[in-house]
Amino acid sequence: MPSSLVRPSVVCALAIFLRLSAAKRRHERRRRRLRQLLLLADQFVTVHPASYCRLNHRAPILRLWFEVESELKQDFHLSRRAMHALQRLLQKDQDHGWGNELEVLIYVYWLAHGLSYRVVSGVFNVPRSTVHRIIHKVAQRIWLHLSLAISFPRAEDLHKVGQGFVDQSGTAVFNEVVGVIDCTHIRIKAPQQHQFDYLNAKGFYSITIQAIFDSNGRFLDIFVGYPGSVPDAGVMRNSSFYQARRYPPPSYILLGDESYPCLDAPICLITPYTEPVDRPGQALFNCHHSKARSVADRAFGVMKTRWRSTLSNTLEVKPAFASQVVSSCAFLHNVCMDNGDVLEPDDNIAQDPLPPQEFLTDEETSGIATRDRLAALNVSVLQEQITFSTV
Repeated sequence: MPSSLVRPSVVCALAIFLRLSAAKRRHERRRRRLRQLLLLADQFVTVHPASYCRLNHRAPILRLWFEVESELKQDFHLSRRAMHALQRLLQKDQDHGWGNELEVLIYVYWLAHGLSYRVVSGVFNVPRSTVHRIIHKVAQRIWLHLSLAISFPRAEDLHKVGQGFVDQSGTAVFNEVVGVIDCTHIRIKAPQQHQFDYLNAKGFYSITIQAIFDSNGRFLDIFVGYPGSVPDAGVMRNSSFYQARRYPPPSYILLGDESYPCLDAPICLITPYTEPVDRPGQALFNCHHSKARSVADRAFGVMKTRWRSTLSNTLEVKPAFASQVVSSCAFLHNVCMDNGDVLEPDDNIAQDPLPPQEFLTDEETSGIATRDRLAALNVSVLQEQITFSTV
């Protein structure tokens, strides 16, 4: 190409590039001015103007936080150690905005008291719109990082989990048990769509949380958000762990109550014998089964007691966000356990009724033979113990 034609083309391209760069700079200046105007508007409409993206140390709740010897349980329902652990888990590489520390404090305070955004705004002296954004942001962050605190045990730890259920149940027969599965209902306001799907057997709108627990009542897996009208077995069959056959591993067992089918495949899930039982061995098996399974009721009770203001009342949010809130409660339950923040469940926490037992599907194999084997082995172990004690 002749040089006389190349030179005008280069000049033209350079002119277009400079024009686009100037337009981009003008756009950035407009965005900065808009952010400044929004900040000024927030400061004028707030009763106590807050400094943008800075902790207001004069707010009483934050004075409590910065007094490192003060106890946080009454205001946050978490110990200081558990709160620090939570903040470390949710720490981001790039921490812009109000900062991870304040965001976690706001979210946990809101969760502990079940308050409106307006009340939390006044407590922390930040704009209400900011409180709304932070609460949804932290809930989403926990939702995306549940595996940081909730996960199945490693293969080398399964024996320890089984031994925990031996101690919990009082029988060595349960050394292959590596989890208890159960569901509970969380009240929500009537959704705008598919209302009757969320109306459960007790007559209120709810979503379910399905959980698998170890012998200490720690969450190993959760599946949250199914409508309250779906029975426990239906929730399980749609959950990821069941469809992927992820747990329990081969030769290991889950325990469930009467609302689940007794299965040998695709997963091994053993339920108690239907009452009234025919033989004493079945009654003995049911007794040990109930002791092992009690960890689920206790863990749900602890979670609902700690976050009573949120979980014992109707969640006035959409079902999708309600699922994130409930998931974060389970996440925090494990964080508390890992940091020695123990709590006794309130006996007044209502228990969910047992739905009718489900029949097997075409893809499932009955676990009755496995249950009979365990019951017979349980009787043999008991007889050996009696014989040994009398010798």
